[in-house]
Amino acid sequence: MKPYRRRASTLSARRTLRRRGAQPKVVALGGGMGLSASLAALRRITGDLTAVVTVADDGGSSGRLREELGVLPPGDLRKALAALCGDDDWGQTWARVIQHRFQSKGEINGHAVGNLLIVALWEQLGDPVQALDLVGRLLGAQGRVLPMSAVPLELQALVKGHDPERPDDVDTVRGQATVALTPGDVQSVHLVPNDPPAVPEAVEAVLDADWVVLGPGSWFSSVIPHLLVPQLLDALVETKARKVLSLNLAPQPGETEGFSPQRHLEVLGRHAPKLALDVVLADEAAVPDVSAREPLVDAAKRLGAAVELAPVAGPDGSAKHDPELLAAAYDRIFRMHGRIGPWR
Repeated sequence: MKPYRRRASTLSARRTLRRRGAQPKVVALGGGMGLSASLAALRRITGDLTAVVTVADDGGSSGRLREELGVLPPGDLRKALAALCGDDDWGQTWARVIQHRFQSKGEINGHAVGNLLIVALWEQLGDPVQALDLVGRLLGAQGRVLPMSAVPLELQALVKGHDPERPDDVDTVRGQATVALTPGDVQSVHLVPNDPPAVPEAVEAVLDADWVVLGPGSWFSSVIPHLLVPQLLDALVETKARKVLSLNLAPQPGETEGFSPQRHLEVLGRHAPKLALDVVLADEAAVPDVSAREPLVDAAKRLGAAVELAPVAGPDGSAKHDPELLAAAYDRIFRMHGRIGPWR
C-alpha cells in the first residue's frame, strides 16, 4: 500500500469530469466543521452533491432557537450551505453573511444570521426541505442540503468515568454539546427518540448515489448519529453506491481523546455492524509507519474496506483538512475504486 503524493490542483479533474458528461452523484453525511470540510472539497470535483446533516445539536444559537421555537437546530445546516457557496463574489459574500453572528448585550447576541434566515423560512413555508432548497438557491449553493430527520433529536451517550471520582461507573450523558466535550470514555451513543423518521429525500439521495462519503467530524456527535436513524441506515446498507469513510486528522479532545485511527473504525462498526465500507481515507501523517498502519488496515478489512493514505491536512499544523488536498484525495478514490459509472 503506497500513499499517493500531493496534487497541485483539482482543476484538471473538474475539466475531465465535464468532458465525460454526467458527474458522479455524491452524498456526504456528517455535521459541523467536519462536514463543511468535506463539502468544500467535494464541490470542487462534482456538481451533483447532496449533504445530509445531523439535527441533534443543542448548543449555542441552534440550541436556543430549538428550545424557544421547537424547530430543528439550524446551525449545522447553515454551515453546510456556507461550505457549498461558490468562489465568486456572490457566493463568498453570502457565505460571510449567513455565518455572521450578532454581538450585543441583548437576546440576539450570538445568533447567526443564517440560523435566523433558515428558521424564518421554515415558519413561512412549513417544509424544512423546501426552505433549505430556497436558501440554497439564494446563496448559489453548489449542491443540496438536507436534514437527516425532520424532527429534532437528542443525543445520549453512555460514558465510563464521566465523573472522575467514580472512574469505573458508567453514566448517561445527554445532549450533543455535552457529549462532544465529555470527559471519560464514551462507550456508545443513541438517539431520542430511538427510531426517528428519516427525511425521504435523504434516503432517496443515498439510494441513488454513486458515492457516499461519511466523515470527517466529531465521531460520536456528528458521524455516528446518521447510523442511528433506521431508514437512513437501511439505505446505506442497501445502496449500490460505493462508500468512503474519511477519518479525522487527530483525536478530538473529549469524546475521542486518545483514540487511535483503528479505534474510530471499531466503534463505528459496533454501532452499525451490517454496514460495509469500500474505502477508508486517512491522512498519511496520522499513520506514519508500518506499526500504525497495520492495525488500521486490519480494522478497515473487517468493514470490507481498503485504506487510502493521502496528505490532506492544512499547512498551518491545525487539525483541519485542506480543501484542495482533500478534493484531490476524493477524486483519486472515485476514479481508482469506483465502478464504471456514467461520468466515466
